[in-house]
Amino acid sequence: MLMPSILSNDFMDDFFGVPHVTGFGMPAYDRDFAKMMNTDVKETDKGYEVDMNLPGFAKEDIKAELKDGYLTIKAETNQNNDEQDDDGKYLRRERYTGSCSRSFYVGDEITQEDIHAAFKDGVLSLSIPKKEALPQKEETKYIAIEG
Repeated sequence: MLMPSILSNDFMDDFFGVPHVTGFGMPAYDRDFAKMMNTDVKETDKGYEVDMNLPGFAKEDIKAELKDGYLTIKAETNQNNDEQDDDGKYLRRERYTGSCSRSFYVGDEITQEDIHAAFKDGVLSLSIPKKEALPQKEETKYIAIEG
């Protein structure tokens, strides 16, 4: 039975899985970035359209990997906002490093060439086709009888 998490306000987080977020030193960052990678999945006749929110990331920060039927999206960032006065003394130093990832099972029939991705305005859009699993031929295996 699906039980809602006491650490979340949305029971759908338990169903879809909350994105894994690591590396943010301050609890406020953790709360803000836990909402990152919110994903909309739309089924069409030809496949699935996936839109994933990745605000604050550049295209170069995002990697998509397909392995053993699982599509994994990972985003990493290293930001440094140093401000110095004319004497070279720091007025403010802020930096953060973090990563987040999310995986979806898309099937063993899907290849990396089948998936099309685009990144615009902080949204990663993926187009994943539907492919029918090929029925496996049942082979009759005979046992050799000696004698």
